[in-house]
Amino acid sequence: MKNKYDYTLGVRTYQFENLADLMAKATPARSGDRLAGVIAQSAEERVVAQMALAELPLKTFLNEALVPYETDEVTRLIMDEHDAGAFSTISHLTVGDFRNWLLSDSTTPQVLRAVRAGITPEMAAAVSKLMRNQDLILAAKKCHISTAFRNTIGLPGHLSTRLQPNHPTDDVTGIAASILDGLLYGNGDAVIGINPATDNVAQAVKLMRLMDEVIQKYQIPTQSCVLTHVTNTLEAIEQGAPVDLVFQSIGGTEATNSSFGFNLKVLAEAEAAAQSLNRGTVGNNVMYFETGQGSALSANAHHGLDQQTCEVRAYAVARKFRPLLVNTVVGFIGPEYLFDGKEIIRAGLEDHFCGKLLGLPMGCDVCYTNHAEADQNDMDNLLTLLGVAGCTFVMGIPGSDDIMLNYQTTSFHDALYARRVLGSRAAPEFERWLAQMEIFRDVDNHLLHDTLPPSFAHTLSHLPEDKHHD
Repeated sequence: MKNKYDYTLGVRTYQFENLADLMAKATPARSGDRLAGVIAQSAEERVVAQMALAELPLKTFLNEALVPYETDEVTRLIMDEHDAGAFSTISHLTVGDFRNWLLSDSTTPQVLRAVRAGITPEMAAAVSKLMRNQDLILAAKKCHISTAFRNTIGLPGHLSTRLQPNHPTDDVTGIAASILDGLLYGNGDAVIGINPATDNVAQAVKLMRLMDEVIQKYQIPTQSCVLTHVTNTLEAIEQGAPVDLVFQSIGGTEATNSSFGFNLKVLAEAEAAAQSLNRGTVGNNVMYFETGQGSALSANAHHGLDQQTCEVRAYAVARKFRPLLVNTVVGFIGPEYLFDGKEIIRAGLEDHFCGKLLGLPMGCDVCYTNHAEADQNDMDNLLTLLGVAGCTFVMGIPGSDDIMLNYQTTSFHDALYARRVLGSRAAPEFERWLAQMEIFRDVDNHLLHDTLPPSFAHTLSHLPEDKHHD
């Protein structure tokens, strides 16, 4: 039987039906939880829930599953792979104590690395609910997560970018022009990743070959990915396509992932298939996952949980498969889930902190849809805050406007701004390439050359004049 939780403040006793209810009521306000009917009814109730949550022993999350163990493979993954030895360092703490421990000067990156496998997603979600934005930034900055494929992602003091050259008709010339534009701003060290407008195996293979040709021609130390369904990528591998990374959107419950058309067994098969190609040169992290608060609720698969807790449970799925990149697409699902700039900023900082705490190479698509109460100034704020927090990567898109997916995000020059103002660098292998190609005339200060790099100028001078060329 699930426990009820009470907390007395003055002469009034507040009751929370179970752990899920306590977690939901303690969550900073957002429209998705209001839509789900799990939000605190007042600011006072939220604070009381946070006070009750602060006194809760971390061990509680090992004894009370938020989603039933018997019916959910994500819960089984979390429970079965929990490292009791790593947990022993913090096993005596309450959630409030855990917050204080995370912020302590004695809790160094090395200490955090040692306890990482003992922290469950629910513990991470719970402690984040007690933290101010500055707490989320400070604690995340202490979590050092590095991964590698053709370059090294996530080193301290580095900020990588996904070059996203989407096109509404998958036009090869338009995609190639966007790739060139992004490279000239120093974008693309995390991945050159395309969301296909037409999502089938044949189109995915065509785009994979285009990106591979560009990477090979210019010897770019980066990786490519077509963000198609995992089963399409498996079929592409069987056809001999040049697959670098396997992509999949993931959620925090088995029912969510079933609605996406996959399970953990399929992800394991895909990882093994990508590993067998042996295309990495400096590492073998081959998976790329995307998440987003509200995905479980939109699939009616949230089991009564608040959306942030569901989101962090998805990170257990990601952690299982040692990804190169994990991206929270923070404002993409819409204002039904994150209503305005304030909610988007808070969610982005929460997701980044929780992912990094659990050991993931966490990036963020700093974005919003056109019907949200947000604008590009909100995105500037979140981009800067995430850069301070040590975010692994952000998006780079022509003009901040994805003309295929119809949402607003960060541009090539936004990424350049972040690197300049924060003193962050590109992946070291990619940075050396930028200097060799004469794209940057000063890599230390991120200063671009005034003229087109010779290699690109030569290629462009030999393009056919027929505008219908491939």
